[in-house]
Amino acid sequence: MAFLETLRSFFIPGFVLAPEVVVPAPPTVYLIRPLTLAHLPEVLRLNIRCFRNGDNYTKHTFDYLLTEPRTISYRMVTPTDEMVGFACVMVNESNAAHLTTIGIAPEHRSRGLAKRLLGHIESGLRDREVGTLMLEVRVGNTVAQNLYRRLGYTIVQRIGRYYNNGEDCFLMMKAIW
Repeated sequence: MAFLETLRSFFIPGFVLAPEVVVPAPPTVYLIRPLTLAHLPEVLRLNIRCFRNGDNYTKHTFDYLLTEPRTISYRMVTPTDEMVGFACVMVNESNAAHLTTIGIAPEHRSRGLAKRLLGHIESGLRDREVGTLMLEVRVGNTVAQNLYRRLGYTIVQRIGRYYNNGEDCFLMMKAIW
């Protein structure tokens, strides 16, 4: 049993953080830049803050995503190069893409940053003639679901017990080309 727990720790972080007190950041300008392996420590720190429920990606997962040639990754930064958001998209051989993760720092939320980052991703995918973008979202995450619906995504399937805590997800898709 200890072996299975050790193996599981490579893929699933073994901790849940205490609630964070979020104070909105002052207004600023945001820029979208490539996310590379050089940004790994910073994206890991932000990832933990964005996904405090334990479903954050591990170092191994980000290392894979940021070195896999089929992955397109972006970071959203302030003028001082502070990373406040990130997204990774994998493109497959059948001309479809999968949004594997997207996160915005809690103090920068409710500013349209996820919408802007998704728009940037979709534009880049259209330039590559990728036809469809899909993603998974927690059934309980109605804020994200509403954003995706407003952007033209449709629920195509409910997947049972998708997340580590047993929560279901919705598979959502959008034709982008």
